[in-house]
Amino acid sequence: MLGRRKLLATMMASTVASSVPLWGARNAWARGDSYQAFLQGVRQQALAEDVPSDVLKAALALTAQPNQEVLRLDRHQPEFTMTWAQYRQRVITSSRIEQGRQVYQRVKGTLSPLGARFGSDESSVMGIWGLESGFGATQGRFNVIDALATLAYDGRRAAFFRSELLKALHILGQRAIAPARMMGSYAGAMGQPQFMPSAYLRYGADGDGDGKCDIWTSEADVFASIAHYLGRSGWQRGEPWGEEVTVPLGVHGQFQQIAATKSRHAAVHPVGTWAALGVRPVQSSRFLAPQAEGSLLQPDGPGGQAFLVYRNFRAIRAYNPSDYYALAVGILGDYITR
Repeated sequence: MLGRRKLLATMMASTVASSVPLWGARNAWARGDSYQAFLQGVRQQALAEDVPSDVLKAALALTAQPNQEVLRLDRHQPEFTMTWAQYRQRVITSSRIEQGRQVYQRVKGTLSPLGARFGSDESSVMGIWGLESGFGATQGRFNVIDALATLAYDGRRAAFFRSELLKALHILGQRAIAPARMMGSYAGAMGQPQFMPSAYLRYGADGDGDGKCDIWTSEADVFASIAHYLGRSGWQRGEPWGEEVTVPLGVHGQFQQIAATKSRHAAVHPVGTWAALGVRPVQSSRFLAPQAEGSLLQPDGPGGQAFLVYRNFRAIRAYNPSDYYALAVGILGDYITR
């Protein structure tokens, strides 16, 4: 949902670049290679990395030529700026909240033990699942191999997408999904949690005990994988991600020195420090985590909505490095599970 903004590429690009052979650093189209020659090079590299030949044959048969719709979407990504208020109105709708509550009642018996096992809480998993794929309803309409091969051949970040393509082929080699059923976004984000192949290999988890990780059709595997991602990113069970607060207006001096504004929320202080400056929780008479340390986040600047965010907020941002996204996950998950 909403494209996973940059699809985690900004977090992984530097790591990927250091591991891709120099001959793959420029896109093949710029070197004048034909698409078939490019695919043959991918096939040879994958075989050298022990991807089964039958898997390669089935997978690469799905991409006879660059996918023009993938290229169009990649080259014409809309450039616009949305305020937090606009973003919240767009993604945290009453219909999505109601749908999430109904789905949660159906799946919580599966979700709850998996969250505990992998170190996350139900609310955050539900929030991510809802934003990424509408609780599994919208997983993307592109074959991942076709999309990644197209972008690796002719894309702006050829090294990154070639690395993801090879990882996708390794996933197929694990026999968790058939090549034709490996569906995702135009940029290769896969299944219900919209994992890039590198994220799947690192965080994908078997929740239903069948020895495979199927993030396309197994809800248990989806829940386990999202919870594993959050748990490995530092999520602390039983702690809040943050809460809405009020901030006194017209206060200068010490407050301006200590408080962060807009998305620059690096200043971390005890909740008591914020309380002494006049920050107050909106939902109750006391803070959700009075002994914690938090940062003040005012996504639309002073005068707009304000939040104290705690360490679990940073775990959500590890999934997608956007303040708007992390706020929406936290708020939506709370609405659904409380």
